[in-house]
Amino acid sequence: MSAAAPAPVREEDAEQRTLSTAENRQARRRSFALLRELISPVKGAFLAMSVMVVIAQAAVVAPPAIIAWGIDAGLPALMAGDGRPALLAAAAHITCAIVGGVLTFGYVRQGTVVGQQMLLALRRKVFRFTQKQDLAFHERYTSGRIVSRQTSDMEALRELLDFGVDIIVGSSLSMVFTIILIVTMDWVTGVVMLLMLIPGVALTVWFQKRSREQYRAIRTHSARLIVHFVEAMSGIRAVQAFRTERRDAAEFDTLAQDYRDASLRSIQVFGIYQPALRILANTTIAVVLLVGGFRVLEGDLNVGVLVALVLYARRFFLPIDELANFYNSFQSGISALEKIAQLLAEAPHVREPEQPVALPRAQGRIDFENVSFRYSKGGPLVLKPLDLEIPAGQTVALVGQTGAGKSTVAKLISRFYDASAGYVRLDGVDLREISAADRTRAIVMVTQEAYLFSGTVADNIALGKPGASREEIEAAARAIGADEFIRALPDGYDTDVHKRGGRVSAGQRQLISFARAFLADPAVLILDEATSSLDIPSERLVQEGLTRLLGARTALIIAHRLSTVMIADRVLVVHDGEVVEDGSPAALIEAGGRFAALHGAWQDSL
Repeated sequence: MSAAAPAPVREEDAEQRTLSTAENRQARRRSFALLRELISPVKGAFLAMSVMVVIAQAAVVAPPAIIAWGIDAGLPALMAGDGRPALLAAAAHITCAIVGGVLTFGYVRQGTVVGQQMLLALRRKVFRFTQKQDLAFHERYTSGRIVSRQTSDMEALRELLDFGVDIIVGSSLSMVFTIILIVTMDWVTGVVMLLMLIPGVALTVWFQKRSREQYRAIRTHSARLIVHFVEAMSGIRAVQAFRTERRDAAEFDTLAQDYRDASLRSIQVFGIYQPALRILANTTIAVVLLVGGFRVLEGDLNVGVLVALVLYARRFFLPIDELANFYNSFQSGISALEKIAQLLAEAPHVREPEQPVALPRAQGRIDFENVSFRYSKGGPLVLKPLDLEIPAGQTVALVGQTGAGKSTVAKLISRFYDASAGYVRLDGVDLREISAADRTRAIVMVTQEAYLFSGTVADNIALGKPGASREEIEAAARAIGADEFIRALPDGYDTDVHKRGGRVSAGQRQLISFARAFLADPAVLILDEATSSLDIPSERLVQEGLTRLLGARTALIIAHRLSTVMIADRVLVVHDGEVVEDGSPAALIEAGGRFAALHGAWQDSL
């Protein structure tokens, strides 16, 4: 009974290996498909480069054969008084050197230009892809991983594209041409070379397998190191506030140590391979010289041919050495290509409609029809089946405990996510049938994370309406009460807010983000805890702006501060993913219940 127990484990391991192999094959297919897509626009340049590589390598490999002919035919003719064969051999040798040098320069330069064009296209593709992805993608992919794709992975790929044709194609052709000439000149030496090649191939296969494993480990540890560094720097305020510097430093040290160890293992593999290959190369040269020397003594081989064969034996292992030197970069580039291809293969959860319904100017009516939502397949219901109608122009406040589902409702209206079941409609049109351009023009969300981009205050406000005039920008700021503090800044509206708005306070950043949203003039405006960063005086200014500007548009306000909620026409109390109370603030206070309790607690706090 116990003897048969290990069998299922072996079957499971085999299944996992099969799955891993299938995943690797799929990764390679994605990588090659991406590579073909990148090569397609520059295939003409690649064809020209291929022709140059073939001619250049033929010119580089030909000189030993010319030397053999010069020794065996040119020298006897010169001794007989005819110098033309010797001069012809010298001219041919010089011509090959010039042609090989010029064409090598040509295809190396062309390869660099083409490689940079492909990298430029790929950088743009990756950036545009990540910009278009939904919120679920960005919550799943950390910012550090995306940064790694655009930095270290692109750099690894650059080395492959810049030098790949020169080394991989050029060196391979050099080996092929060398073998052809050796076999043509003397098949016995060709057999010797092929026999000596067997241990070289075995050594190379071993090196490729071990190097591939080590370099994948290097790329993995490198990505983890970058992710940790980016996240630690991005959250430096929290790091310093909670004094987690030692913990973060210890984690960074561990990741850096793992990266160093992986690099050392890779260097160790390379340190075994290259010396062993060079020993094999020198042994081959000695064998060729020994066998060829005896054959010269026996009259079966000319001296010039022996010289050429020794030169070719030495040259034969040079391309292998070059390939070995480049193999680390090659593996790094292939691994980077796989990771980028995997990123680009991510399927968005929120997809653009194939035939969108035009909605150039929305009125702002929102309808939920039996809408439920869960963040992951098989996960718990965050929002239970909900039917809801919000007329155009109505201001609705959502209140409730943290995690009740208020922000989920806002994210579904903004279509950051699609409903797991049911329909969310804008003016009677399913949000899944509206183009992103029409949807983002009609619906704007302001969150508690008031993100400002590098640039001036005016630039940040103008993001709400590209091409807006200075008068429109200032009018939007005045409307929500931001004009006064903006003009008090060193350069007013032309003040550079610095990275992430570090030059202004949290409340001021929020006011600027309000002005940006109001300038966009959406049909539906969502404020998700948008007043949480404001002090009481700033909040009062915003309250005045909200009262004036929300009257003509549909507004959804999510807030814990009831001062913001009380300006709403209607309040929805959300509890455990359900709307348990629905009515005007006054009616809900009079009826008692959850909102009345919240209102009473707020009054007591005042």
